[in-house]
Amino acid sequence: MLRVVGDDSVKRYRLEYNREALEQVRPYIGERSYSRLKALLEYRLTGKDFDRSPVGEKIALAFSAGSDSTSTLKILRWAGFEVVPVTAKLPQMNEKVVDKAKSYGAVFVEIPGYLEAMAEQMNKGAPICGRCHSMVIKAVEDYAREIGAKIVASGDLLSSGLISIYKNGDMVTLNLPAFLALDKAEIIELIGGKYDLKFGCPLLWETFRKAPSVKRFAIQRVLRELRARAITPGIAETLISDILSR
Repeated sequence: MLRVVGDDSVKRYRLEYNREALEQVRPYIGERSYSRLKALLEYRLTGKDFDRSPVGEKIALAFSAGSDSTSTLKILRWAGFEVVPVTAKLPQMNEKVVDKAKSYGAVFVEIPGYLEAMAEQMNKGAPICGRCHSMVIKAVEDYAREIGAKIVASGDLLSSGLISIYKNGDMVTLNLPAFLALDKAEIIELIGGKYDLKFGCPLLWETFRKAPSVKRFAIQRVLRELRARAITPGIAETLISDILSR
């Protein structure tokens, strides 16, 4: 399922740092989740196998059915967690995405005021992704509380170190790809090796058309991922070309 990082010194450093972050949330996630996540980190570092029987702990996953959240779902289930994929009902989602989310057992949640909030951003010519993300995560956290999950997971690639896993109010946020120092190429391999690289969603593309200057924020995001080695130069070029074509 997962590659060992081997001699990649940057990834090894990040994993060791992420282990420190895991220690900080140990009191809040319970010993079973802590032990399994620690074993998962060790597997990534050394290849040491571990018990993957059911942990008996729920994790709520912000699930878009994209590559990052799909790989997160597969890894956590492989590691023995009871993962509940939570998909926000967004107007820009097409039927193919909805069907894929359903195939993974996703629970769909509403986000009150979503369209109004996005329209406000678009009318100002402002980026929508940050606002969208915060509203989606809040909805996932609310559902996590309903089912008694202590951990909310995401497919974020960039949030390494002390923000790869951290206490966030009464919940613990786990950015699993960053926690395991995964890059985009590894993620694509994990989901089957084929993925149509595009940046953003139809609502963001509509924002690009209304306010082309917003594209620079998207390009900056791609460049941050490139600097962090989360993506390769080839993937960055493909994503930037996609942004500029919208």
